[in-house]
Amino acid sequence: MDKQHNHNNSSQMRALLCPDTHQNPSEGHGKESSSSDSTNQGAYSSSSPGPFRAENVSGAQAEGHDSVTKEGKEAKAGASSCCQLNDLKRLPQCHMKLGPLRFDETHTVLINVECFNQTMQICPQKGRELWHSDFVKMPCSQIAYQSGSRQISRWDVIFNKLKSLASKKEVRVKDVEEAIIKYNPKYKDQWSFDALCTFSKMIPETENYFKTLFPKIAALALKLPDLVKKAIPLLRKGRSATITLSQYQISCLLANAFFCTFPHRNTSRPNAEYSGYPSINFNSLFEKWSARKREKLRAIMHYFKVVTDEHTQPEGLVTFERRCLSNTDTSKWKSCKETLSKLHVTSEGQIEADGKGMLQVDFASSWIGGGVLGSGLLQEEILFLMNPELIVARLFTEKLEDNECLIITGSQQFSSYSGFGDTFEWAGPYQDNFERDEWARLKRQILAIDALKFRDRTEQYNRKHIFRELNKAYCGFKRYHEYEEPDIATGKWGCGAFNGDPQLKAVIQLMAAAKAKRGLAFFTFMDKHLEQNLEQIYHLMVTEKVTVEKLCKLLEDFCSQHHRSHVDLFEFIDKNIRASSRPSKSLL
Repeated sequence: MDKQHNHNNSSQMRALLCPDTHQNPSEGHGKESSSSDSTNQGAYSSSSPGPFRAENVSGAQAEGHDSVTKEGKEAKAGASSCCQLNDLKRLPQCHMKLGPLRFDETHTVLINVECFNQTMQICPQKGRELWHSDFVKMPCSQIAYQSGSRQISRWDVIFNKLKSLASKKEVRVKDVEEAIIKYNPKYKDQWSFDALCTFSKMIPETENYFKTLFPKIAALALKLPDLVKKAIPLLRKGRSATITLSQYQISCLLANAFFCTFPHRNTSRPNAEYSGYPSINFNSLFEKWSARKREKLRAIMHYFKVVTDEHTQPEGLVTFERRCLSNTDTSKWKSCKETLSKLHVTSEGQIEADGKGMLQVDFASSWIGGGVLGSGLLQEEILFLMNPELIVARLFTEKLEDNECLIITGSQQFSSYSGFGDTFEWAGPYQDNFERDEWARLKRQILAIDALKFRDRTEQYNRKHIFRELNKAYCGFKRYHEYEEPDIATGKWGCGAFNGDPQLKAVIQLMAAAKAKRGLAFFTFMDKHLEQNLEQIYHLMVTEKVTVEKLCKLLEDFCSQHHRSHVDLFEFIDKNIRASSRPSKSLL
């Protein structure tokens, strides 16, 4: 085993995998919102504004009007079909017998599987470097380039500059800038480091440890050839595939992203090799100073402070799984006989905290991470800042297609926060005490699914768009494994800047969860009207044993009438269900 992992002995790992206590579901920090940023990656997804900002409602809702009929309210009185939050399944309670860690043609494991299964030790899997279009092109694998009459290895330049930084006790931002530009010379007059520079000057002395941290990040980045010895495949569109790697390997990859070493990743031109992938190098985070950038950098620097300390360095694994929905699954909505699954709906609480241990929905951009390395600070970006290991997904995950999602298992939360958008603030360290599974992964699952963006709200009441959203949600909610999987924590997916109708999105997610046979915890983020109305219509649908097939027909009918009616969706469903349940009059 490599000397970098000497502290990771089997007794330590077994202690992590066999904790004495279970987590309290109400513990933790986090917030629900959306993901949006105007960067050169294209249109980013966006959703609800989160628990710290109330949803901008309009029409009847803005006036405090409950859309469900009077009959519906009376039916709800004294009884509710909704379940308690504790009735939903979480990972710690699920019987997940994973068996030995294994790799196959669709699952790449970057650690030594045999060593891990036998001794619980984590060490890199040996392999060969590949400079190939199907794999991540690594800075230490880059072929030499011609400079005048001689060939120069870019890694040699990177190695020498980072080694120089790592050898110093203190490093200034100017030194970091000079090193990055040395091996990215074409961007000398294009990249700005004003945000990083201003940040290092204005942070109070009690928190300003950055000069001594920069050398440690450089030293971590230099370990890349020793820690990642096997080529990392790209998670390409149209193909289900999985990558499992260690948290230590992730920290090394992110240290290289910090120093902008990844080749061919600095342009988003349509004909560029990685034009279909999010940016990974941190140069965009270092430019254009703002209060948002200050708080982002506080979170990122805290992450590197933890992972560069041998006493706090994380020692588990993380799995990234791209899932593609088959054509067979996308065509059965009109014949689905499933009735609705369990539902807990609340206007209080947060997905990350109160949905702890469930499959937590990230209101994602189709470009994983959205504007996390830019100025975006909505739900997805905040999630990625609190759990920076998620950022590494941008290195190998191609833009999601309409029938695809990404599920990340095992990421660690390093920070706490408050606020949202312009009010977001890094609130200090977070002690993540999640249990670990048999593969040393923290029992945290995050689902990235992107909603459609509607400039005109009426566009969403289109049959094509509704089926797209149904398939996208089902792609994420579907059970893909034989073992028991947790229920789902979600909310107003795509209902903020993307103009989604909260009632429509709630029904779509209920249908997808029913087909997937998984319960749903729905957080409305202080939207009391939506909470009450969803409880009422859900109670009616459960009482009348409404199927997904029936709801599909009702949605189609609603869409065909929407342009000439001002009735909202819940009221439409309520009236139609009640009309169909009344006994027909006998003909005399």
